[in-house]
Amino acid sequence: MELPQAFLDAMKAQLGEEYPAFLACYEEPARKGLRFNPLKCTKETLEACLPFPWEPTPFSPLASYAPGDFKPGPLAAHHAGMCYAQEPSAAAAVTVLDPQPGERVLDLCAAPGGKSTQIAGLLGNTGLLWSNEIVRSRAGALLSNLERMGAKNAVVSSCHPKALCEGLRGYFHRVLVDAPCSGEGMFRRDPEALSQWTPQSPAACAQRQGAILDSAALAVGEGGVLVYSTCTFSQEENEGTVRAFLQRHPEFALEPIAVPFGRPALGMPALRIYPMDGGEGHFVAKFRRVGENPCRAGAFSPQIPKQERALAQALYQELCPGPVPEGMALVGGRVLLTPPALPELSGLGVLRAGVELAEVRGKRLEPCHGFIMSRRPAELRQSLDLSLQDPRLAAFLRGEEIDCDTKGYTAVCVAGVTTGFGKASSGRLKNRYPKGLRNL
Repeated sequence: MELPQAFLDAMKAQLGEEYPAFLACYEEPARKGLRFNPLKCTKETLEACLPFPWEPTPFSPLASYAPGDFKPGPLAAHHAGMCYAQEPSAAAAVTVLDPQPGERVLDLCAAPGGKSTQIAGLLGNTGLLWSNEIVRSRAGALLSNLERMGAKNAVVSSCHPKALCEGLRGYFHRVLVDAPCSGEGMFRRDPEALSQWTPQSPAACAQRQGAILDSAALAVGEGGVLVYSTCTFSQEENEGTVRAFLQRHPEFALEPIAVPFGRPALGMPALRIYPMDGGEGHFVAKFRRVGENPCRAGAFSPQIPKQERALAQALYQELCPGPVPEGMALVGGRVLLTPPALPELSGLGVLRAGVELAEVRGKRLEPCHGFIMSRRPAELRQSLDLSLQDPRLAAFLRGEEIDCDTKGYTAVCVAGVTTGFGKASSGRLKNRYPKGLRNL
């Protein structure tokens, strides 16, 4: 790998006697990893479905290293949302954020969803997760990943950070800014990041990062936490951006980070991770809002016509035992089950709030894949549990019909984890697994 000389000079000055060890890392392949998803399974369930042993990383109790040839896409565990493939040290920022059940959390730069799905798992479908991605073309992957992982309490938006954070001023307990950066920490695993880097990249990125942080500050309630992270080594984008933010925002204080990984940042109580630390390159800083910031967000009032509500209630009872949820909304021809206590959504670029229960097809409703993925088998009336060795599982993931002795809508599960669904009759299950997700 041919690294830019300007980058090498900066790293030599930054690392001193550790510089040779840093260079030696670039002779080795990047580490791969994955996280288990507590919304869908236990770690033991996932381990039994993986073709390699669990090897914990220091960056998150949810995470393991994976072999260099690991490709998650075809695995049934991936389809079922049991796991998320993620570069190991990328989990560090959410570990520092430390979201707690019941809190309202904003992931401001969220696509493709690695950190949002990690937050969702820690919230345990309580509180509210708001995941924003300003680039609309990147938001599709974010929606798909949150759906696959079974998140019930997520809002996904594509909105400019300033507009979103002004509209939700003071609303969140924790905000994560995993900022767009020059990508120096990803050179080993991402040739595109290397090819796009120039000596001018850090300065341009630092300016944009400062603006995003200024917006994010608006959304943090009094006593709340703001975490800033990058995947670059640049002091200008890391320590320099933090110092400039604190100068502009005396209502925030930098907090020490107590975690069992990484090393202290340069001259401040923040965190740096180098390839020598078991991952790639990351920087994380944690701020606490010490000044007032009252929340003025209004309450959301879900709207659904009586006919569609009645149809949705009947479909829910057909699919699930237990009471029908109160929060329903009809948006774009789809019935949503909305999270409780939503703020007003208008003007915030919301693409989805909650879980898609059903699609309106004339005078009837068809269940949506996302709803089934958000339910465990015990929460559904009918399910078909298949082993990893059952040939019907591979056939189902290819989109084929399979044998099934149930009747009506039936969830298909692997190792007790919901993976999709179909409609059964006469001993056969007609496949409803989305075409874009199927194995080839």
